[in-house]
Amino acid sequence: MHEATHAAIAAVWRIESARIVAVVARMTRDIGVAEELAQDALIAALEHWPRDGVPDNPGAWLTTTAKRRALDHLRRDKLAAEKLEQVGHDLEAQEALTVPDFVDALDAARADQIGDDLLRLIFTACHPVLSAEARVALTLTLLGGLSTQEIARAFLVPEATIAQRIVRAKRTLAEKQVPFEVPRGEELAERLDAVLGVIYLVFNEGYTATAGDDWMRPALCEEALRLGRILAGLMPRQAPVFGLLALMELQASRTHARSGPDGEPIRLLEQNRARWDRLLIQRGLAALDRARQLGGDAEPYTLQAAIAACHARANTAEQTDWSRIAALYATLATVAPSPVVELNRAVAVAMASGPAAGLGLVDALRDEPALANYHLLPAVRGDLLEKLGRHAEARVEFERAASLTRNLRERQLMQARATACAQPAAG
Repeated sequence: MHEATHAAIAAVWRIESARIVAVVARMTRDIGVAEELAQDALIAALEHWPRDGVPDNPGAWLTTTAKRRALDHLRRDKLAAEKLEQVGHDLEAQEALTVPDFVDALDAARADQIGDDLLRLIFTACHPVLSAEARVALTLTLLGGLSTQEIARAFLVPEATIAQRIVRAKRTLAEKQVPFEVPRGEELAERLDAVLGVIYLVFNEGYTATAGDDWMRPALCEEALRLGRILAGLMPRQAPVFGLLALMELQASRTHARSGPDGEPIRLLEQNRARWDRLLIQRGLAALDRARQLGGDAEPYTLQAAIAACHARANTAEQTDWSRIAALYATLATVAPSPVVELNRAVAVAMASGPAAGLGLVDALRDEPALANYHLLPAVRGDLLEKLGRHAEARVEFERAASLTRNLRERQLMQARATACAQPAAG
């Protein structure tokens, strides 16, 4: 019984933690403190729910508990009077109100034109006082609940580096007393790139989970899409916003076709395209058109969305315009050079011009330091070697890819492909 309750708590926490931290941060104006108070609420759930049962609305229970902890913190804090004054309240008014009334008063007083705590949380974590790397790392851990290990793999850097960035970022925000708000005017535009980067990485983590037993984490994709749509409403003339939104809508359209009945991954060319979400495709294509109308043809997100659109417009895998995709990747490589972009370009070239052409490009990346532990490099190389009939070499590459990934589903896929390569050799 307790195991089931603990599993329920873990599931709720994964979904609700970012919102809880955001709500509490709006009250305390300190992200580090907010995270600690949210954790206190989690501990309270672990204490009460096994005994009292899971509440009907567990997210609301956790949020209310965290708010109460925040109020206790404000009462104890020697700066409580100053913080309350910022929202039009003093300590006397606080004592006159009940806890729920006081929370409602705080919420109403601090509501702004966007009215979204998660968006405030992202922009606060992306404040210019932090380095670009720290902004993204901090927001990923706060918004997506990702571990330092998962974020490190997203950045292709050591885990210790990410941990240091997060700790220093929280300390800097507290020391600089960064306001918990969405900036306006020029400051908003300046901080947009970091925010888009955060949303992009959150979506990617949901689209293909770095670690764990699940191939995807749909809740993260949905959260990233929601935030992208909010940004599009907030900044209707920013091409990068619509480029990213188009990319996410188009990628998300494949969600239902990307895994089988038992959760196993299904590769792009093998997916049942009848299961692709046509509404999301329409929304993605519309956002792509908007990005182009705003002059964003050469923006990195717009280029990636254009690549996704090539797949979305193809009714069958055979109809995919791989030459067009290869050309788009070549443009992307000049606009936003990256070893990962080059690896993707190699795949497109292989599809357009044959596996030998792609393999030459992949082999040129084998000594790239940033890809040393990137499991998709041997996975792509194994795929091309298999197509060339070099099964023994392909098996070695798939086995290496399996050893590098920490996602169970990906590991199983790579192991299955390695086994399949061994069968021709045995025959």
